[in-house]
Amino acid sequence: MANEQHDQWFVPAGSRPEAGWTDVVDGRIEGWAHTGLRTGSLTDGGELRLPADAVERIVVPLAGSFHVAYRGAAGDGEQDLEGRASVFDGPTDVLYLGSGTAATITGTGRFAVAEAPTDTVKPTTYVGRQDVPVELRGAGQSSRQVHNFGTPAALDADKFIVCEVITPAGNWSSYPPHKHDTNVPGAESNLEEIYYYEAAVSRGLEQIAPATADPFALHRTYASDDRAIDEFRQVRTGDVALVPYGWHGPAVAAPGYDMYYLNVMAGPDPERVWNITDDPAHGWVRQAWASEPIDPRLPYEKESSR
Repeated sequence: MANEQHDQWFVPAGSRPEAGWTDVVDGRIEGWAHTGLRTGSLTDGGELRLPADAVERIVVPLAGSFHVAYRGAAGDGEQDLEGRASVFDGPTDVLYLGSGTAATITGTGRFAVAEAPTDTVKPTTYVGRQDVPVELRGAGQSSRQVHNFGTPAALDADKFIVCEVITPAGNWSSYPPHKHDTNVPGAESNLEEIYYYEAAVSRGLEQIAPATADPFALHRTYASDDRAIDEFRQVRTGDVALVPYGWHGPAVAAPGYDMYYLNVMAGPDPERVWNITDDPAHGWVRQAWASEPIDPRLPYEKESSR
C-alpha cells in the first residue's frame, strides 16, 4: 500500500480537473518542477484554451481530430490536426507551440498537451504524421514501438523530450529498469518524467472480449539512492505516473490488453539529451535481444482494426 508521500507521484484519471481540462499536472505538485501535462476531451462545438504562459507545449491528439488557433511570441496562426482513431492506430500529427503562446483548441475527441516551463521562444512547428520517426525498440517480449515526434533529433524545442510508446499485450516496456536522475555529462541526464497511460483490449481480440473487460497495465518505480520512492501501480486509461527520480520500469502490458504511454521529460541540465543508466541487476538483458526477433505484431499502423 503506497503511503501518503508516495501518492503525490500517482495521478488517477480525473483527479486533477481544472477549467474544463480532465487533468492538469504541473509545478503545483510538491517536488515537481520541470514538466507538465494537460488532458482534455471535446465534443463538436466545445473548446479548451491554453494561456500564454512561459511554457513550451506539444498538442498530441489521442483519439479524434482538432483545430488549433494560436497567438503569441512564436507567431500567430491556425493548424488542423488530422489525429487518429486511437493511440493504437499508429503515429499522429502534432503541433509544437513556442513559449508565451496562447491557443484555443476545438474539435471532437481526446488529446494531451505536454508542457515544460521555459522563457526561451522556439518557433511553432507542425509535425505531420508521415514525418514522425517510428522506432521499433527491444526484441522478443521486450518489443515496443516508439513515436519520436518530440525528441532532439525530430523537434527544435528548448527543454522537453516527448515521445509515445505502444506495447503489445504481454510485453514489457521501459525495460531494463533505468534511471536519469543525476547529471553526469555524456553518461546520464537529470530528467523528471511523466507517464500518461492508456490500455485497451488487444488488437484482434475485440470480438471475444466481454463488455466487462477491464484493460490495465502495470507501472514500477523504485529507489536508486537515498531518496525514498516505491511505486507499483495498476494503471488504466487516463492515469498518470510521475517519476521524479529513481529506477523506473518495467511498464507491463497485461495479457489481453495493449498498453500505450506518452512520455514527457525535462530537467535542469543545460543540454537537452536523454542519457540513461540501467539498473546493473537487469541491464544485461539487452544482450539477449541480439538473438531475438522483433515482435511480429509490430508495427501498429493506421490500418489497425480499431
